[in-house]
Amino acid sequence: MATAHPTAHVHTATYPLHVILAAYPIACFTGAFLTDLAYARTYEMQWANFSVWLITAGLIMGGLAALAGIADYLVNRRRPERRVGWPHTVGNLLVLLLSLWNVFVHSRDAYTSVVPTGIILSGIVAVLVLITSWIGTSITYRQHVGAVA
Repeated sequence: MATAHPTAHVHTATYPLHVILAAYPIACFTGAFLTDLAYARTYEMQWANFSVWLITAGLIMGGLAALAGIADYLVNRRRPERRVGWPHTVGNLLVLLLSLWNVFVHSRDAYTSVVPTGIILSGIVAVLVLITSWIGTSITYRQHVGAVA
């Protein structure tokens, strides 16, 4: 029976809460763009309904992720690496503001809820949320900002 060497360690990192919560708006906002595309192709109203639900859920979870991110920032405010997070912060604020506008656009009736403004906003938000999540992930993993190892 093989045993592990007494000094062997498995390195695990704990993730900040905002990183875990951020997965939801990423999925919701990109999903809303996909359901907008499905609506534009089929004109089946249920796709537009899915979009507004996904945007709403993304806003709620994005707000929770933002609160957790602010708390994480305040805990780590003395770290010199904190300045690198500003593009991530500004990008995510833009994502939430555009999504708030988008949820109001999607509350219109039928065709005008998606085409053309809703689908354009959903596409912009999907691209922005992927970019800001990439920036945030690279900050967390490369510089260990917000991560406790």
